[in-house]
Parts: sequence; structure tokens; C-alpha cells
Amino acid sequence: MSSPSAQKARVVEAGPADIGQRIDNFLLKTLKGVPRTRIYKALRKGEVRVNGSRKKPTYHIAEGDKIRVPPIRHSTTEGDVVIPEKLLNHVPVLLEDEHMMVVNKPSGLAVHGGSGMEYGLIEALRKLRPELTYIELVHRLDRETSGCLMLAKTRSALLALQQQLAEARSVRKHYLALVMGNTPESFRNGTPLKQTRNEEDYKRVVAFEDGQPALTLFQSRQQFNGAALLEAELKTGRMHQARVHACHSGFPIAGDRLYGDRGFNNEMKKRGLGRLFLHAERLRLNHPVSGQQQDFYAAMPSALEAVIARLEDDQAD
Repeated sequence: MSSPSAQKARVVEAGPADIGQRIDNFLLKTLKGVPRTRIYKALRKGEVRVNGSRKKPTYHIAEGDKIRVPPIRHSTTEGDVVIPEKLLNHVPVLLEDEHMMVVNKPSGLAVHGGSGMEYGLIEALRKLRPELTYIELVHRLDRETSGCLMLAKTRSALLALQQQLAEARSVRKHYLALVMGNTPESFRNGTPLKQTRNEEDYKRVVAFEDGQPALTLFQSRQQFNGAALLEAELKTGRMHQARVHACHSGFPIAGDRLYGDRGFNNEMKKRGLGRLFLHAERLRLNHPVSGQQQDFYAAMPSALEAVIARLEDDQAD
């Protein structure tokens, strides 16, 4: 039988610790065990209200906001999810102190559960490292994207790092991408991006003049026969930004099943590529407490290096 709290909506007043947090993340913590897809559905249908109004998942909470939390049944299987004890052994830690953590996320590991995934990195950290009283993602990487990922171990560190990202200051994010075609030495794409969604969640991004501002700077690192290894610097942090801007520029990323070129993907698969060729190689930020500049580097995974070696061999023939 459901508990009374699961049968009746309640209104929660946001406090100082909630300021700046996205409403979807607030609900995920408040309604522990409720699937992410159900949270988004509640927001979309207006079951969640902030000061009497509907809000998008990206709404940032202000102090004093009155949030209507709907009576959603909690999952009874959350505690039954089995996370391998050795999972974190495959997630190299580039920095960890009392305020934050930077890891080299492997391809294939989602940053959070949902969309068919029982768990992601954040759930694994919470379950396998119970001494972490607070741990939150500062930003996200796609499941197939590897490389530098920031997490915060305090609420104040989270807000400070997110502020750096929002203001496009101090934080510099450099990715490596193998793309189809031979590119200019350098180029940019500043086309705004817009998220589109299906019944469950935001799933696809399109280049759209009325979308959110976005800017990616591309620099050629190596050219091959019909392909190029690029460095992409993301000046903004939109969903799928590097992938959409690369495709919109005429150079889709290898292994991209959503925005890529099927023929090119098949050719790269013959050369051993079994994933999206996108890697967050370098990250620069100011420490959220000391203010000191921090630089992080995640070497290209060996599986991607092997693909590059085969392309070099093809070019030499």
C-alpha cells in the first residue's frame, strides 16, 4: 500500500542550498527512485509547478520558490540495482580534493542512469563510495564520449564551477573528433542550437536560428584520405554541441549514429572503430575555492589511437 506522502502533492519552499539548481535535478533528489523519464513527463504535463507556473527542466531555482512536488510512486527496485564493485577501477581520477573531482570517463559509461540505463557514473559513486556525503555532476558527457568530466563534492563548489561554465570564463574544454572529409586548417560554427524531444526526453539537437547561442572552434590536427582529426573547443556547453556543429559544417563525426554519415561510419568500423570518435582531451578551469588555474589532460584511448594508426597506414600505401 502506498504511503500518504506518495498519494498527496506537497509544496516545498526552496532554501539557500537550492539556489541555482536545475528543477529536474532538484526533483531527482527529492523523489529518490523515480525514473528520470517520469520526472520529465511530470514537468512536461505541468504536474510540477513553481510559484504556480509550469517550468522547463532547465529552470534554475531561486530562493523562496514554492515548488509543487506531485505524488509520484517511488521505484521499489532502486536498491536492487547491482553496480559492479570494480567499476570505479576503470574510471581514472585526475584530481580529487575535498571540493571537487575530475575523472577520465571511459566510453560506454553513462554519466547518470535513465534512457534504458539502470545506473551511471554518479549512481556508482554514490553507492560504491558512501563516504561521499555530496557528489553532483558539474557538466555532462554523452555515454560514448570519453575524457575529462567534472564533479562537485560540495554545493558551493558546484555553483562556483557552473557559474564559470555559464559565463564562459576560465573554463576551456577541448575535444578530439575524427570527422568525414578534408577540412580547412581552422573554422568555426556559431549556429544556435535547439533541443527537440520525443515522448520520453530531449533526444536530438538541431541547428536552428531561434535556438540557444552556441559556438565551437575547430582546428585541424591531422588530415587523412577522406577524413580529418580535429580539435574542437566548445565555447558554450549545449547538448551534443560538437556533434551537431561538426555535422552542420559538413564534417560529421565518425561513429555518430544520430548525426553521422552511415557510409563513413561503416568505413571507419572496418578500421576498428566501435564507438563515437569524440574524446574530451583537455580541460582548464579555476579551482572553485582557491581560484588557482587547473589544467587536466586525458590521453586519447588506445582504441582510438589504433584507428588513427590504421588511417596513417592507409595514407602511406
